[in-house]
Amino acid sequence: MYIANDKRYETMKYNRCGNSGLMLPAVSLGLWHNFGSNGNFETMQDMIFTAFDNGITHFDLANNYGPVPGAAEENFGRILNKGLGAYRDEIVVSTKAGYEMWDGPYGNWGSKKYLVSSLDQSLKRMGLDYVDIFYHHRPDPETPLEETVRALDGIVRSGKALYVGISNYNKEQTIETARLFHELGTPFIINQRKYSMFVRDIETDGLKDYAAANGIGIITFCPLAQGLLTGRYLNGIPADSRIRTDGRFLKENAVDEATLNKVRALSAIADERGQSLAQMALAWILRDGDITSVLIGASRASQILDNVGMLQNLSFSAEERAKIDDILK
Repeated sequence: MYIANDKRYETMKYNRCGNSGLMLPAVSLGLWHNFGSNGNFETMQDMIFTAFDNGITHFDLANNYGPVPGAAEENFGRILNKGLGAYRDEIVVSTKAGYEMWDGPYGNWGSKKYLVSSLDQSLKRMGLDYVDIFYHHRPDPETPLEETVRALDGIVRSGKALYVGISNYNKEQTIETARLFHELGTPFIINQRKYSMFVRDIETDGLKDYAAANGIGIITFCPLAQGLLTGRYLNGIPADSRIRTDGRFLKENAVDEATLNKVRALSAIADERGQSLAQMALAWILRDGDITSVLIGASRASQILDNVGMLQNLSFSAEERAKIDDILK
């Protein structure tokens, strides 16, 4: 039975999530990949326990994470039963609904029917009475936003979630959603968006600045650009890389010479900082204090330990910032 490290909070940094009372670790663990039915359970368990032993208190899931859909939540529930559940009051569990989860007209998008049913299923898979954050996973172009917002508000009032969030909403969508939540008094605290050195949409669409100015937290996913910002592809495409084993999210044509030249230049700066490229890329996301937490993925516990090591150097000089911006042009 798992017993947590009693020094687990000594090195982690915690940030307030928007204007709420909730603190999230600077590094959170996402269960998007490597926690499905095709994974090794002992490896999953080792990753979760290693994360918590090093102060990662936030575990991020979604109804469709797998494969198969639902498998990540089921495996996380099994890990809770292996001893992590004894620390339920010390961890933040988030899940989402918004992508296709089951057949028929009620298993997708943003209707109240789907969101309420999906969360009930997620809670059953994980063996929980509530989640800390429940997200709508993506905007729904057909369902009225008011219906989605009222459904999330009702979920909080039912006690099945403590806070609500949105994911993949742009600035304008976030502004309207925040207005509706404010009218209802809903504890809307966070937006989850893709963000990395190579994907800076939350800067160009203004969401990053808007959220910081209006007390909304941001948690970012794909911070290492599906592995491009780890240096793994500098000497070719490894046989066990995501490109070779799961080509859905990173394509071979993304590893072009222009991108590799940027990776080499960034690696040189990371070396000067005494960090791995991955550590610098994660620290860079937190450089302005506008991002609440960085969601990492992992396939083994050692990657989690390496990523957490970025906390040893989170500051960037003006010269370093300028050099990085120049490389990323």
